[in-house]
Amino acid sequence: MARVDMTETEQGGTGNEPPTSSRFRTALGGLRRDPGIWRRGILLALFAVALTLLMVLHADIPNRIGNLGSLTETFLPWLGLFVPLLLVLALLRRSATALIALVLPAVVWLNLFGGLVADKSAAGGDLTVATHNVNADNPDPAGTAEQLAASGADVLALEELKGDMVPAYEKGLAKAYPYHSVQGTVGLWSKLPLRDPQPVDIRMGWTRAMRADVVTPKGEVAVYVAHLPSVRVKLNAGFTANQRDASANALGEAISDDRHERIVLLGDLNGTMNDRALNGITSQLRSTQGAAGDGFGFSWPASFPMARIDQILVKGVEPMSSWALPETRSDHLPVAARVKF
Repeated sequence: MARVDMTETEQGGTGNEPPTSSRFRTALGGLRRDPGIWRRGILLALFAVALTLLMVLHADIPNRIGNLGSLTETFLPWLGLFVPLLLVLALLRRSATALIALVLPAVVWLNLFGGLVADKSAAGGDLTVATHNVNADNPDPAGTAEQLAASGADVLALEELKGDMVPAYEKGLAKAYPYHSVQGTVGLWSKLPLRDPQPVDIRMGWTRAMRADVVTPKGEVAVYVAHLPSVRVKLNAGFTANQRDASANALGEAISDDRHERIVLLGDLNGTMNDRALNGITSQLRSTQGAAGDGFGFSWPASFPMARIDQILVKGVEPMSSWALPETRSDHLPVAARVKF
């Protein structure tokens, strides 16, 4: 057989390129000879440390000045965006100090929120529930009702029900949900019988919360519907959330006094699960999104969701899955969950 010899150039090389290992050693040697690699990027490193402390100590940020602590906790997951930004800047600066410091906020963010990124949903469940702030200025309540009726939820909670729009929702949901009760500006629609619907006082001066027992084939479950007061960010006042906080405490007290072993809370709480102001509620109930969701499940604003303020919280039942429903004509996304008794 004839022997064919090919030169390095014929094989695709230039004939004078050093081996890959040699190029790597050369580059590494260049970095070692660069005396500024440790001195550059000190400010970036300090920013990375500050970011780490902000995430670790967020619960210690005081609310005395403009509810700054609650504001930080509302958008706490978004602090993770600074990590890739700092990474790019550290690489551009060729700063070993900044790169090493960047490990701190990356690890802390993953510890806080890494579990939310993975899909934790499972098949099965006994009851599907959903909640939606339909927006008092919704231009198409009939269309919104039609979308929600097609969601497949067994129990549906609506918030921000404007008085003259209630008939449109009652008509649009009547076929899918034979049982319903409206209390003030919140309502509960169900495919299963409702027992003893009544308003819940959350210190608002008017009704924005209610409770009813839903009778299922596997037993009753107490369902709360709540719409806590809105919060605002104002330049002269900061994060105005005092009324929301007082209502959250009142709702927490009502749930604490409830002797039912199975409880589901549906509603627009105008706060995230990280917000300390909701501790009176979150210390008693589990978030379905945190336990069985896929991702963060942001629900507001609908056009570009940035925070999960529409919540489904449970006690005495097991969350199986949690998700956001398609956008309606509201400024919130509907959210749903499936639970197992």
